[in-house]
Amino acid sequence: MMKLSGIAAFLATAEAGSISAASKRLGLATSVVSERLADLEKTLGAKLIQRTTRKLSLTESGRSFLPRAQRILREADEAEAELAAQSGTLAGPLRISAPVSFGILHLGSALCRFLVEHPEIDVSLDLDDRFVDIAADGYDAVLRHGPVGDTRLIAKRLAVSRRLLVASPAYLKRFGQPTSLAELADHPGILYSNRESDWRFRTPGGWSVVRPKPALRVNNGMIMKDAALTGIGIALLPTFFVHDSIASGMLVPLDVTVEAEGAELYLAYARDHGAAARIQALVDSLRRSFGDPPHWESR
Repeated sequence: MMKLSGIAAFLATAEAGSISAASKRLGLATSVVSERLADLEKTLGAKLIQRTTRKLSLTESGRSFLPRAQRILREADEAEAELAAQSGTLAGPLRISAPVSFGILHLGSALCRFLVEHPEIDVSLDLDDRFVDIAADGYDAVLRHGPVGDTRLIAKRLAVSRRLLVASPAYLKRFGQPTSLAELADHPGILYSNRESDWRFRTPGGWSVVRPKPALRVNNGMIMKDAALTGIGIALLPTFFVHDSIASGMLVPLDVTVEAEGAELYLAYARDHGAAARIQALVDSLRRSFGDPPHWESR
C-alpha cells in the first residue's frame, strides 16, 4: 500500500528538482527522502525518478504519476483540514514565503501571535526577496507587495501602505530639497532593483514616471533605508520601512506636490489549495495584527 510520506517525498523531489532540496523543504535527512522514494517505487513497481550524477528527472511513469500524487496529497490535506475544522481546531503544515525586510520588521511578531491562536498549525516561513512561484517552489501561500496578476491565484489584501520619498537631513542640507518631479529627476536615487519604473506618481494627467540617476540599486528595503540614512541619495519607500525613522527625524519626507504610487500587501495562494481554511485564518490574524489602517500609517 502506498504511504503518504512516500508520495510527499516524490512530490517534493519533483517540484524542487533534487533530493537534497526536497529534504530541506520537508525538514528531513536526505537519506530518509531517498528511502521513502525507493519504498514508493517498490510499491508501485515502477521507476519514477531517473537519477544521474548531474541531474534528476522524472521518468515517463513519474510524469504520469505526478498529477495523481498532487491530487492525493491535496485531498488528504483537505480531509485533515475538514475534520480539524469540525472539531474547532485548525491543524497541519503551512509553508509561507515573504520578503526579507517586511518579514523581519513586521511579519515575525504577527506570525507568532497567529501560532499562539492556532498551536496545531505547523508554520514554515522562508524569507526571500526574489519573485517566488507558489506552485513550482512548493509554497502554500506567498506574501507579496502590490497586486497579484496571476489568475490562477487567490489574493487576500492584508494592509495598505503609502510610499514616501525620504532623505536624510544631511543630504537635504547639502543638495537641497526637490519640490517638483522635474527637480526630483536631477537628484540621485536609491532604487529597488526588482521593479522597473519604480518611481511612479499620480498626476492630474495620469501616472508619471521619474527615472533618477542611480546612486544604488538593491533588492532589499532595509538596505535602501540604510543608504538613505547615510545621505547618498533619495529613496522611495513604504511607510512600513521608514515610519520610525521619520518619527525620530532621521529621515525627512519630501513633498513634490504629487503622491507616489502606494504599496499593498497581499497573501496569495492557489485556487484549489487544500489548506485554504488555514490560510484564511492566517489572513484574519495578520489583518488584526497590522490594523486598519495599519500601525505604520500613523501620521
